[in-house]
Amino acid sequence: MSNEWLEPVAGFELNRQESIVTKEYQAEKLASQGLDASLFGNHVDPSFYIGIGIRVGIASGISAEGNVNMLSRIVQHRPVVLGEALISKGRIVSVEDVPRGWRISTDVWFEGSDGERAISVPRVSLKPDPSKAGRRGAGERPAPVVEDTGMLKVVSQHRLTPKGTKGYSSEGNAIHYEMEAANTAGFRAPIIGGGQGVHFLMAAIWGRGLEQVDLDIYFRRPVFWDDTIAVGVTSDMSAVASLREGKVLTEMKVNNRREL
Repeated sequence: MSNEWLEPVAGFELNRQESIVTKEYQAEKLASQGLDASLFGNHVDPSFYIGIGIRVGIASGISAEGNVNMLSRIVQHRPVVLGEALISKGRIVSVEDVPRGWRISTDVWFEGSDGERAISVPRVSLKPDPSKAGRRGAGERPAPVVEDTGMLKVVSQHRLTPKGTKGYSSEGNAIHYEMEAANTAGFRAPIIGGGQGVHFLMAAIWGRGLEQVDLDIYFRRPVFWDDTIAVGVTSDMSAVASLREGKVLTEMKVNNRREL
């Protein structure tokens, strides 16, 4: 496929394909991050669909190599049961020329056997242009969700490891698991994929189980595969963020929550 990659263009339709998250897969991937899959019971952690959505693009001929997640959204219209088959649909909404390369907006969603949406995961990513290396600027930067990290209550801490990151991600974008690729992209070490980091945030708000969630996720700073991060939540559970030395790495705005 590497010699047949297609250039992303607005209006490009992604291939429809079946996606299944099994109990075994979820347990294995969450365990690689030190997380307990039993927290989600018989349901899929919706964080997985960020990565699955990216792989739908790859399977459609759109390379993800070197791309960096900027922001994403997770809308869980209903719980997805482990082992349930969903059908992916989506398209590239826009491709914008920015100082560092191209800012790409993609809409991806997953439907159940009834034809209704179960999960939606639209995202915006940066496709760097090697000829623009060293330049800054990737388009509009949304306002912070957490303006004062001192207002967060730290609920967990996690030590990331290269082994754990390789156990989670090993295909699609080498900046997540190969030192040379990460260094070439300007990072000191591989950075974890956006979806991988969101699992820690999701676990912090999932204690009682949620039926419908609408989450805006902003990837503010790279998270390296050997970082130690803390996860903090606001008192009203309206926002959650991962932190390194008091600085926000990834933050998530909880737009609504309906308990099971």
